[in-house]
Amino acid sequence: MRSKSSEHRSSPGLVRALGPVDATMIVIGSMIGSGIFITSAESSRLSGAPGWLLLAWAVAGLLTITGALCCSELATMMPQAGGVYVFLREAYGKSIGFLYGWTLFLVIQTGTIAAVGIAFAKFLGVFVTTVSPDNYLIAPISFGGYAMSLSTEQAVAIGLICLLTWTNTRGLEVGKVIQNTFTFAKTAALIAVVVIGLSLGWKASSAALSASWWDSWGNGWSPQTAQPGFTFVGGFALALLFGKSMVGPLFAQTAWTNVTFIGSEVRDPGKNLVRALVIGCGVVVILYLLANLAYIAVLPFSEIEHAPQNRVAVATMNALFGRAGAICMAAAIMISTFGCNNGLILSGARVYYAMARDGLFFQKIGATNPFHVPAAALVAQGIWTALLTLPRTVTVDSTTHKVAYGNVYNQLLEYIISADLLFYLLMVLALMILRRTRPDADRPYRTWGYPIVPIISMFLAGLLIIDLGFLAPATSGIGILIVLTGVPAYFFWQKVSR
Repeated sequence: MRSKSSEHRSSPGLVRALGPVDATMIVIGSMIGSGIFITSAESSRLSGAPGWLLLAWAVAGLLTITGALCCSELATMMPQAGGVYVFLREAYGKSIGFLYGWTLFLVIQTGTIAAVGIAFAKFLGVFVTTVSPDNYLIAPISFGGYAMSLSTEQAVAIGLICLLTWTNTRGLEVGKVIQNTFTFAKTAALIAVVVIGLSLGWKASSAALSASWWDSWGNGWSPQTAQPGFTFVGGFALALLFGKSMVGPLFAQTAWTNVTFIGSEVRDPGKNLVRALVIGCGVVVILYLLANLAYIAVLPFSEIEHAPQNRVAVATMNALFGRAGAICMAAAIMISTFGCNNGLILSGARVYYAMARDGLFFQKIGATNPFHVPAAALVAQGIWTALLTLPRTVTVDSTTHKVAYGNVYNQLLEYIISADLLFYLLMVLALMILRRTRPDADRPYRTWGYPIVPIISMFLAGLLIIDLGFLAPATSGIGILIVLTGVPAYFFWQKVSR
């Protein structure tokens, strides 16, 4: 019987087939999904003024850029499959690396793929009316506050996940072509929104002229309407809710780390990973800021806050061109979510592959197929992601007694926000730790502005962790518990490995 290590050596390995453009497209394509088109509605409701909305995106962008600068040093120092998992493993030991990879598989990566898949299906429903969250192939089966169902919308999301999982098992070249094509298309679509909004907007009724840019109360906002049951008042309340308003912008930008997961497949990683991270993140941060400015230019601020189903971009194009504009925007978002999911699926599997190579996941996950890709890791990720689309949350309106069904992965992602920020903080801190413990390691790139840049990055992440923990201790606590489910799993895999 062959040993695990000999089986790994006998399987074809990963190959360095991604150039600088390909790596940059992974960064941009994984970041631009559905978030920029919808999350500004919730952020505007929480902050109450155009200036605060733009500042939320700007601070989230600062966190992204400083993080990318720090991550670039780690990525070029350790250009291996697994990326952030490897950085945490080398700085803190296998256990912390495993907790990150475990949480990524359990919720963060797979939950995001599920959410983006559902977003694709929702906008497909604009063109195909039978695709709907209420058109059931299998009606909801309730158990307590949860249910299981299979609607046509869920079926489309599962179909998309299966399709992109399969295409990525056919080799890196196939995944690369899909990623580049759809990333170029959706970046062009987002640029078009910016150009059209800024050139045709600025009407007399727009938020830029009719709303107070910084006085939230002057726009009819109050902490209690922004978050029912909130007991704080005044500037302190605004500061707390401003922190919460950054959650959407942060999640619209967090997937930039995905390019580190494929570090062992990027050619000349000492140069190309830095270029991909810095250029990719810089382009997206600027586009996101300009897109929000375009929303403000076209729509009254109240319409941004209360955009139907939070679809701010659709409302913007509808205001300019009527239904034709809304349909074009829906098509653009479908392209965006398709390309985003391809990047998330392609890169996420490399983390579980790296964990398996360390003896911390199923042995088969650590092998590649004849196309030099971790097919088993892709399939495992696809199966779990598809399952995450099926459970539903159940809420009953107290007055109408009408039952509404949500998605469990949305709830899980909400729980994991603080834990995700904690892993981000640990990643940046890993840079400083490895500077001390491995001073002589080869570093093709050294973080610009060190140590000021990592300190700024950790300070911002720490403030947000404290803010979210203070505002929603139960939610943050559940997120930490989800991470801690990895503790017994880690000891299990350690035992199996031995």
